[in-house]
Amino acid sequence: MTRLYIAEKPSLGRAIAAVLPRPHKNNNGYIEVGNGDIVTWCIGHLLEQVEPDAYDEKYKKWNMMDLPIIPQQWQLAPRKSAKQQLSVVRKLAKQATEVVHAGDPDREGQLLVDEVIDYVKLAAAKKAKMQRLLISDLNPAAVKRALGKMRSNRDFIPLSVSALARSRADWLYGMNMTRAYTLLGQKGGYRGVLSVGRVQTPILGLVTRRDDEIANFIPKPFYELFALIPYQDNVIRARWKPSEACQPWQDEDGRILNRKLCENVVNRIKGQPAEVTESERKETRQSPPLPYSLSALQIDAAKRFGMSAADVLATCQSLYEMHKVITYPRSDCRYLPLDHYKQAGDVCQAVAKTATELSSAVSGADMSLKSKAWNDKKVDAHHAIIPTPKSVSGNALSASESKIYQLIARQYLMQFYPAAIYSEARLVFTIAGGTFIAKGRQLMSTGWRELLGRDDSAKDQDLADKVPPLEKGTVLTCRDGEIKDKMTEPPKPFTEATLLQAMTGIARFVSDSSLKKILRDTDGLGTEATRAGILDILFKRQLLTRQGKSIHATEAGRGLIYALPDAATYPDMTAHWEHQLQEMAEKKCAYQPFMEALQSQVQQMMDNVKHSEVPPSLRELKSPEPFKGGKKRRYSKGAAKTGSKTGSRTATATKRKSSKKAG
Repeated sequence: MTRLYIAEKPSLGRAIAAVLPRPHKNNNGYIEVGNGDIVTWCIGHLLEQVEPDAYDEKYKKWNMMDLPIIPQQWQLAPRKSAKQQLSVVRKLAKQATEVVHAGDPDREGQLLVDEVIDYVKLAAAKKAKMQRLLISDLNPAAVKRALGKMRSNRDFIPLSVSALARSRADWLYGMNMTRAYTLLGQKGGYRGVLSVGRVQTPILGLVTRRDDEIANFIPKPFYELFALIPYQDNVIRARWKPSEACQPWQDEDGRILNRKLCENVVNRIKGQPAEVTESERKETRQSPPLPYSLSALQIDAAKRFGMSAADVLATCQSLYEMHKVITYPRSDCRYLPLDHYKQAGDVCQAVAKTATELSSAVSGADMSLKSKAWNDKKVDAHHAIIPTPKSVSGNALSASESKIYQLIARQYLMQFYPAAIYSEARLVFTIAGGTFIAKGRQLMSTGWRELLGRDDSAKDQDLADKVPPLEKGTVLTCRDGEIKDKMTEPPKPFTEATLLQAMTGIARFVSDSSLKKILRDTDGLGTEATRAGILDILFKRQLLTRQGKSIHATEAGRGLIYALPDAATYPDMTAHWEHQLQEMAEKKCAYQPFMEALQSQVQQMMDNVKHSEVPPSLRELKSPEPFKGGKKRRYSKGAAKTGSKTGSRTATATKRKSSKKAG
């Protein structure tokens, strides 16, 4: 009896083999272990969607009348660089009596191995008995634990179906929309590819609309009014809260637009009694932030170090695969299984050895504390990104690896620190019939905030001086009023950090209010593994550009957004897809109705484009220069999956090869 393990990548295959019986025999594309079992691997995606001309030779030339391209029978083909390894997997799968799926623990990792199993036509009996191995940590102890907890691969079929629907839908939408709008652009004289994707295009739309808001912004004056109320040796500053009668002189955000109104209020309150009508003092506790998901880590790294999302992902892959000092990085989860709590002591000791800068933080950790991060109900295939019990010497890590490791480690250590405690105070004064509010907040106990290494108390008012403990009914005297003249400011341009935040909190940007609640429960635009690559694609296609830390749409990017129907440029559609795909993964939604509805939508979009003139925004666009994006970055699975977000990897290849032949 021979058991075959099919890992997603060679590094994972070697980690599995390392805990299986010795001696080991290394062969071309697989490892044979002491008990006769075999470990093989994919090299990321072994298969890819075929080019449109594989369905029909006529699609080699881009022609508007041929759209939409809708495959009747979807086909996959081996990637050129992976043909040899696919042959190895096919041969071993036929010989084995039992097969174990060891793809990465996420939706795409599930499909990646499942599609190979289907392609090599594994016998039905073997397929029915297949087991699923879920590994989030490449260290031997963690791999051994995972081997003892294998589940039936059938449990994960809905996950695979959801990933398959996503891949095909992205191909269908991206391939057709990209050809259609590139051809429209060529009619207007543009000689570049106008790439459209159900995720990349709404991101481009976000940036374009933000740029337009900034360009069209007209600053307006507004005013803030404070009552100055002496008390002992200090002055309480209480902000005026206008009554409903003042709404005609306020904007939609409640800002006061009329200075004369403020001047009238000052004259009314000067020298008048100020009675305390509400007095509240309370202690609030702020729990430590949860350990990182990939997006949360990318956002923090962009803010602290100016690192791009792609660089953070590449660094994480190195820490995971090469050094084995962090767990699986492409995670969208911020919780940990209870079982992991047993390793906390070993993990903390590894942190102290790997990042000596954090040794005092490790010493201060209280291992008897258990934050809300440990929650089995919120963990499925993978958990939050945390350090592993393995340590390396600090100089084994590069500068960027060290920065990212320390961020992950510090966030983990926070789970063993108490809550930060604040004292908050609020006084409401009634002066001449008007309402004035004084608020204060002071950090009393730093707790986990000690690990931030910053003095946050400076941001908080000194409660004792600014908001003294006054009882309700206390009457003081308002000495004067103070008017602050202010100007409204335009929104800030997107940066990599704020754009990633927008992608994960996309509900704020949808135009359909009925979708907002649904979207708060989804993962946002794109997936943890693909967001970095999607941004990279938009830069390489010269639809986005960087100016320092700011990100802006290019002329071509703006032209494309103005030309497209609104449905393609807002997140509503893709967010609705994500909701359906998640329901598919949870067996609440079927594959066929989803795809049929999409085909109908694409057909309608192509009909509209065929009957439209070249939009003004696509006329006389300056054609792009050859991309000079610096060093070529090598990705593993993340980049492969990124393609599906922009009309599939093969759509990308088709665009490059076929744009010359278009029209």
